[in-house]
Amino acid sequence: MGLIRSIIGSGLSAIQDMWKEFIYCDSMDNDTLVQKGQSKGNHGAGEDYNENVITEGSKIAVNNGQVMLVVENGQIIDFTAEPGGYEFTSKTAPSAFEGNFGQGIKKTFNEMKSRFAWGGVKGVDQRAYFVNVKEIMNNKFGFGDVPYRDSEFNLTIHLQGYGVFSFKIVDPLIFYTNIAGNVEDCYTKDQLEEQIKSELQDALLPALGEMAKQGLKYDELPGNVKTLTNILKEKMAETWREKRGIEIVSMTLSNIHPDETSIAKISVLQESRAYSGNKAMLGARVGVAQANAMEIAASNTAGSMTGFAGMGIAQNAGGVNVSDLMSESAPAQPQPQKAPANAWTCECGSVNTGKFCPECGKPRPQAAFCPECGEQVTPGAKFCPNCGHKLQ
Repeated sequence: MGLIRSIIGSGLSAIQDMWKEFIYCDSMDNDTLVQKGQSKGNHGAGEDYNENVITEGSKIAVNNGQVMLVVENGQIIDFTAEPGGYEFTSKTAPSAFEGNFGQGIKKTFNEMKSRFAWGGVKGVDQRAYFVNVKEIMNNKFGFGDVPYRDSEFNLTIHLQGYGVFSFKIVDPLIFYTNIAGNVEDCYTKDQLEEQIKSELQDALLPALGEMAKQGLKYDELPGNVKTLTNILKEKMAETWREKRGIEIVSMTLSNIHPDETSIAKISVLQESRAYSGNKAMLGARVGVAQANAMEIAASNTAGSMTGFAGMGIAQNAGGVNVSDLMSESAPAQPQPQKAPANAWTCECGSVNTGKFCPECGKPRPQAAFCPECGEQVTPGAKFCPNCGHKLQ
């Protein structure tokens, strides 16, 4: 039992010209994930006719972006991922046209071991289901209270935000078997949306944890969404791909920001950082605070003197003097340096401490004494500093 490819391509108009009766599915919109096939043609009013039941020689048309499953009593017995026209027969083994899916979908088919004997008899519940394998776009999600260790402030903050993601059914066999099942008409996105959004939010916590380990600041996250998406794919591979046959394709974070409590903490840290590197700014900030305190003290209902007394107590208990901060921030003026005690001045004007002048090479003059009082005087001096005797 299996499918025989009869027409290459997916134009329903071309197939309709050749086949008067066949099972098909129109192009599915963004909200439809699985659709039961529809029978096209004039069948009369025979009581034995059962819409969408496949029998020997049934014709089936498959559009682009679809994977068609042949299901017997709830079990997948054949499929095709290639657009075109097909005829079903009991004379061949399952065809399993995997199309662009490679060996992945065929491997799933073989693991299911869903090959049952079939005799092409009407009454057996054997139907065609079409799975939408196009990218399912515009899925909005939000998150809040997600902890993130920010590298800039070395602080755990809590993030909140919202964004949009897209996903795709990458293994239609798993999706039909584990999620959609034998739907009466169609399986829509809203039946799955709440569950996958909840799981996406849960996966954000460890994913953002890995982003934090890379040293990314919280405001750099929107620029690294591709990295975040790849981490989420890896985190959700077991739950989404292996158990549901779906995979996240892309994600956009439209807005991500800390909550109000985290914003307050960041503001305090930023202010402290600014003041720690600039005492003049700190002095200005303290001055403003003291001015505000004076205004409050002046309006104190117990009397302005009571308010000012309290303000003075606060300063004595560890307050900061604004003038001290402002003066510390002012550049120090250079102070003149005194000459060493053993310095001497050469005839060339150079002040020296050695035995010879480094400018002209003349030797240091020998010590001289006042002939009047015997006081040692500086060589070259004109008067004795002790008695005033004229030396020259």
